[in-house]
Amino acid sequence: MSFPRSTGILLHPTSLPSRGGIGDFGPAAYEFVDFLANARQGLWQVLPLGPPANGDSPYSSISAFAGNPLLISLERLAKHGWLQPSRLDDISANIGPVDYDEVRAHKLPLLIEASRNFLESAQPGPRSRFDRFCAANQWWLEDFVLYDALRTRYSGQLWRLWPSELARRQEDALERARIELASEMAVGRVIQFFFWEQWRSLRLHCAKKSIYVVGDIAIFVDYDSADVWANRELFRLRDDLAPEVVSGVPPDAFSATGQRWGNPLYRWDTMRARGFKWWVQRLRWATQTCDFIRLDHFRGFAQFWEIPASEETAVDGRWVEGPRDEFFDKLHQELGGLPFFAEDLGYITPDVYALREKHKIPGMAVLQFGFGDPGAHIYLPHRLTPDRVVYTGTHDNDTTVGWWKSANDYVRHSAEAYLGRPDDGIHWAMIRAAQTSAASFAVAPLQDVLGLGSEARFNIPSTRQGNFRWRCATGLLTAPLAAKLAALAEVSDRLPQGLPVPPDEEFAA
Repeated sequence: MSFPRSTGILLHPTSLPSRGGIGDFGPAAYEFVDFLANARQGLWQVLPLGPPANGDSPYSSISAFAGNPLLISLERLAKHGWLQPSRLDDISANIGPVDYDEVRAHKLPLLIEASRNFLESAQPGPRSRFDRFCAANQWWLEDFVLYDALRTRYSGQLWRLWPSELARRQEDALERARIELASEMAVGRVIQFFFWEQWRSLRLHCAKKSIYVVGDIAIFVDYDSADVWANRELFRLRDDLAPEVVSGVPPDAFSATGQRWGNPLYRWDTMRARGFKWWVQRLRWATQTCDFIRLDHFRGFAQFWEIPASEETAVDGRWVEGPRDEFFDKLHQELGGLPFFAEDLGYITPDVYALREKHKIPGMAVLQFGFGDPGAHIYLPHRLTPDRVVYTGTHDNDTTVGWWKSANDYVRHSAEAYLGRPDDGIHWAMIRAAQTSAASFAVAPLQDVLGLGSEARFNIPSTRQGNFRWRCATGLLTAPLAAKLAALAEVSDRLPQGLPVPPDEEFAA
């Protein structure tokens, strides 16, 4: 699939300067979209939007389909009458790093209150939208709300530690649970309805401003998820329901023991026998919720690193063949075009590139990686082609200013030889290099656009604390900054292109 020549900004919604301690789909999100439009940016890239499982990473979720309740705007709920405005009086307007425990403690009770108000008093119009949402999404929603209610009942325990009849999904036990937890499940449905109503409204605003939304899909799912609990036969589990083998990557120059991610691995033979139905549903849902999708760890579709679950590190793993062409042929057959691009960074073998190129899936390049040894020059602008998406850095990198301050002399010399010495900072040199390349999409994290240092880094891979907490302060998205971005978008031929805009809708949340 050919991508339009575009430029944009990477910013996860949690980083927006919304009230309540975390970014959400409220007024600050619409103001950010308006800034993108004024800056002539045609892309807004986000990270996965699912509800976090263990820790606060967007890449660890209890569902491949559900939305994160913390992204729901309380202000919009109050506007639509599901909360009394006075209930927001104690919601902090402080803009600082996200304290997820504090946000959950204050926000989730209000979401539950709003959901109960909806169930008790929704008029025919909103009620009809809710009923249509539940009917259209029953295929994932019912398993999710039951799982979420059971997870709460059992204090967040892993599902295999629940009573055996529930862990093994005996139908009589599930039916009893549905009756006993009917109220909690009803609230869960409404919370998901609120999330997707607000996200659809925000996406419509993006479309009106000619801004594509770029989403993100993690290849693996969490063991602690509704997906594994409801589809055990699709995953490599033992008789006691614990994982048999788990995901990761082997040792390399950055880690002597590799990375043990711990996600259960798929039974690709079973997936294949079922026509990859679960994956087709997952990616069809993704294409309905975003315009373009980044496929994380693309290599895993060609070969994946299989680690015995009993191993504490990734050292004693092995490479195993992935689904390769069969998988992407099926996706193309079912979905038509494939609006995906591949995270194919790091050590990638020729067969992985061949798989990506055969199915016309663009790959990625990160400019920060291009100034090391000569082998890294594949990431530099003169080596890029339209089947690439180029970044100054990603959510996993230090900011460009932070990277520059910690770079060694060789990297600095190489970068200055290539980029020159910009008067307006290394971050603008990198943004210009990305946008003037031949790559289809050119994306910069907002931290790079703002010239922020390591204090604004979003994530440090392989660490568990302090990540995904950064938030943008108010007052930084100025008219002069928008004008500077707009001028660069124009001269690099990356101005937004008009999008098909769906009819206006009367949203219920």
